[in-house]
Amino acid sequence: MINIAIVGLGFGAEFIPIYQRHPNANMYAICQRNVAKLNEIGDAYGIEKRYINYDELLADPNVDAVHINSPIPNHAEQSLKALGAGKHVACTVPMATTVEECMEIVKATKELGKKYMMMETVVYSREFLFVKELYENGELGKVQFLKASHQQDMDGWPDYWPGLPPMHYATHCVGPVAGLLKLEADYVSCFGSGTIREELAKIHNSPFAVESAHIKFKDSDLSAYVYRSLFDVARQYRESFEVYGDKKSFEWQLIEDEQPVIHTAKKPEPEIPEKVTVPDYARLLPAEIAGFTTKGVYDADEQQHLSFTQGGGHGGSHPHMVHEFLSAIVEDREPFPNAAQSANWTSVGILAHESALQGGQLIKLPDFKNV
Repeated sequence: MINIAIVGLGFGAEFIPIYQRHPNANMYAICQRNVAKLNEIGDAYGIEKRYINYDELLADPNVDAVHINSPIPNHAEQSLKALGAGKHVACTVPMATTVEECMEIVKATKELGKKYMMMETVVYSREFLFVKELYENGELGKVQFLKASHQQDMDGWPDYWPGLPPMHYATHCVGPVAGLLKLEADYVSCFGSGTIREELAKIHNSPFAVESAHIKFKDSDLSAYVYRSLFDVARQYRESFEVYGDKKSFEWQLIEDEQPVIHTAKKPEPEIPEKVTVPDYARLLPAEIAGFTTKGVYDADEQQHLSFTQGGGHGGSHPHMVHEFLSAIVEDREPFPNAAQSANWTSVGILAHESALQGGQLIKLPDFKNV
């Protein structure tokens, strides 16, 4: 049984009942700076151990692992502190805000022998698991190209979101194109397009409404195209990825609640595309948490975190991520994505934004696997 502590109880509260029901977890403690919110959540879920101070939580020898759901600027610092305190770490995306911080986390996991997993929802969504199954069964044939997008209107989101460079929150589109074939990004080139409102642009000195990047993968003939927008672009929320093979290709639907399309080669032209229903993959999970792939953890829709409702439930990914993190600890193996993979995916976005500021210059990624 792994004693879990959840840090940050906005989005983080979505995971409490999953850990409470998982056969290898003890939902041991919660941490939140807002005392009223801390006690509200603690009382609702019957969690006795409650911390308002993160350092005090880390000093508790009974905590085996922390699941960090704090604001983006805190991810690297809190991950490094937890690893240094001898805890395993799961952290919501992105891993960090600088390439240097990503490197520090990778080094810390190797030096301290602890597990780190970036909780990237897309690579545990039912759509990704469906395409992964097609690929592993040979139905796609040779993969020739990958593409992904994440478009979202972030107006009205709090604190650190206004004016954020689009590629600084890119793991939802980098993860699937790198993760399907376990590819490592080698270098990236990115262009900015359009401009956002001046009051937003001056916050991060980032003017672009859209950033679009090409990623070249190491030791592979493949490249991928990803694009992001956060402000001043008319688009329904869309996290999408597409995979083109020589036998079959998978294309994401244009509008939420429609169906994706499978294209099959060598059929008569009108028969090539076919709409498909993506199945759920609860069968891959312990029975105790399988139900969480198709419903949120709160009783009422108005209580669900905006990222969960706007993101269409994150493709049923939450219990899959929890199960992977816990299984990696119990089985003493690397989780997916591990620290080096998480650093690679996160750094693609960070360096893509740098490339956009330099007019599309090619920027090579560090070798995180061999630090």
